[in-house]
Amino acid sequence: MKLIDTHAHLYSKKFESDRSEMIERAVAQGVEQFYLPNIDSSSIEGMLELESTYPNRCFAMMGLHPCSVQENYEEELAIVRSWLDKRSFCAIGEIGIDLYWDKSTLPIQEKAFKTQIDWALEFDVPIVIHARESTEEILAILETIEDERLRGIFHCFTGDAGQAQRAIDLGFHLGIGGVLTFKNAGLDKTIADIDLKHLVLETDAPYLAPVPKRGKRNESAYVYFVAEKLSEIKSISLEEIAKVTTANAEKIFAQKPQRQVLSN
Repeated sequence: MKLIDTHAHLYSKKFESDRSEMIERAVAQGVEQFYLPNIDSSSIEGMLELESTYPNRCFAMMGLHPCSVQENYEEELAIVRSWLDKRSFCAIGEIGIDLYWDKSTLPIQEKAFKTQIDWALEFDVPIVIHARESTEEILAILETIEDERLRGIFHCFTGDAGQAQRAIDLGFHLGIGGVLTFKNAGLDKTIADIDLKHLVLETDAPYLAPVPKRGKRNESAYVYFVAEKLSEIKSISLEEIAKVTTANAEKIFAQKPQRQVLSN
């Protein structure tokens, strides 16, 4: 049984003491690939080092996280762009809008988001979207873009059924993680009638650990618990959940010939 963790910050300092062991535990659990979303200029070095250490397992994205969109966001975006011009990445992410921590930066968050969407279309790669308390705002932006190359994942999807369908209609998959296992989250009801072909699995490690590990440091091996819960909700075998969600992830992140890769 092969699983893919489509969203994990495995370069986080929270894994400093046991990173290799943590990855070994995940592989032993059937999690064979890990997709690494970037945060900002401070996370690039660690992320690329991890990708280099595990070239067939870890795959780096490039992007500026909305919580890192501050006064210097244009400088940060310039760094993102320089890396996109330098080499290929599996996606642009994680990008989006976060209205939980700071609503005052919404105008520049929107600018950064739109800029990075344009880059994703230019390089024909998927986007991985952070949409904390901003699903409606993000959908409104995406619905103005008429381009068949627009695609990707709504990371940690927590919207309602209507928003889920709008995202799917735009060509996006829904990233399902530990929140699915939370008793009162309601995500189980939201996705009950959504076809499995629109879903991918993720952890957001080291955050949002699923039940029965809730409150502890999350790690990629725990994507198994998400798959298990999805199997229960859908009344589909765990093997079928793994097969379909893995195929979905592989399709999203399929490498395409883009441009000559330059040396660092």
